[in-house]
Amino acid sequence: MRRRILVVDDDSMNLVRTKMILGKYYDVLFAESGKEALDKLKSEKVDLVLLDIEMPEMNGIETFEHMKDIPVEVPVIFLTASGDEEDVKSAIKLGAVNYLKKPFQPHELMRRVAKEFEI
Repeated sequence: MRRRILVVDDDSMNLVRTKMILGKYYDVLFAESGKEALDKLKSEKVDLVLLDIEMPEMNGIETFEHMKDIPVEVPVIFLTASGDEEDVKSAIKLGAVNYLKKPFQPHELMRRVAKEFEI
């Protein structure tokens, strides 16, 4: 059974690009907002979340905090276009397993995702 990755980003082009990179090896689900991501996590089995930090209404940090209210343990890799180190530090302090600065190289995304699935 293929691993399932939930990609959360308010930019549809980023969603399409990420699916093109990961879709050959993983099942890729999309959410275009933090609220949609939380709903999917309640109803779908997900093995990893790629979560954008900068989103309207509920940013990635807030979404990650709300994920703790859902009784699932899912590793999170934050995606950020921001050069703000405080965002990254906050994400890691909250328990994110990694982060990746956008725009990212396809091989770097694959490497970080594969690392989370190593047994």
